[in-house]
Amino acid sequence: MSKTLTQMATEVLTTADGREKTALSRRHAAAWFAARSGEAPAIEVGTATPPLNPARPDKPDLLSPRDVPKRRPGSEAGRIALLHAVAHIELNAVDLHWDLIARFGHVPMPIGFYDDWVKCAEEESRHFEMVCDCLEQMGSHYGALPAHAGMWRAAEDTAEDLMGRLAVVPMVLEARGLDVTPGMIDIFRKAKAEQAIAALEVIYAEEVGHVAYGSKWFHFLCGRENADPKGIFHDLVRRYFHGVLKPPFNEEKRAEAGLPPDFYWPLSEGLPPPGSAR
Repeated sequence: MSKTLTQMATEVLTTADGREKTALSRRHAAAWFAARSGEAPAIEVGTATPPLNPARPDKPDLLSPRDVPKRRPGSEAGRIALLHAVAHIELNAVDLHWDLIARFGHVPMPIGFYDDWVKCAEEESRHFEMVCDCLEQMGSHYGALPAHAGMWRAAEDTAEDLMGRLAVVPMVLEARGLDVTPGMIDIFRKAKAEQAIAALEVIYAEEVGHVAYGSKWFHFLCGRENADPKGIFHDLVRRYFHGVLKPPFNEEKRAEAGLPPDFYWPLSEGLPPPGSAR
């Protein structure tokens, strides 16, 4: 009997090694899309009981955010630390997308919902591998430095709330990537680190789609309940996101992803810049 999509998702979540996890993720994504195109037998979505926390490699050591050493990106060591942090984020994103599929398989959703999140999981897997390749080219590797222990908290907090998960993960956390990645690209451009620049540019381009999928399916669920998306978004972010949103915001890329300023500025710690649409 062939595996269901939610069983495949759970397999990824219970694989500890980063490279093994992302290789399995990409194989399962390829199998799903082969089935969707008619080149292979259909795969049922099914339901599953994923672990509350995904399997993780022995390294890196996971520390409280305040205990993770600060990065000085002007040095080679600082750039390695920055890429290590990006690799950690990407590996967590792989698990977040598969967890979304595995944990909410019981919620009736159109098949396009699964297409979108499998595609995101495949892209995040590729992102992790590209950043690991950069680290190894620089004489390091994922696991060589400590990393942020709080990355999975959003998943735990929203384990029973699909709308909350969409609001906090793609529409807040991944949208933050759109704000900060251009600055990271500039750091590596100054260092003439071509491999890292290329990897970050791919990540930047593809993350717009991930935020857009979050916005699309969040609006879909609000429409199904005849609820105001903006008000619901504000309520859910205040409930599940620990802290305030920090400007500056990449308003152009956020708008491209379906996030208008009146969604996030009211949740921020500052006032909109002069002339900003609100």
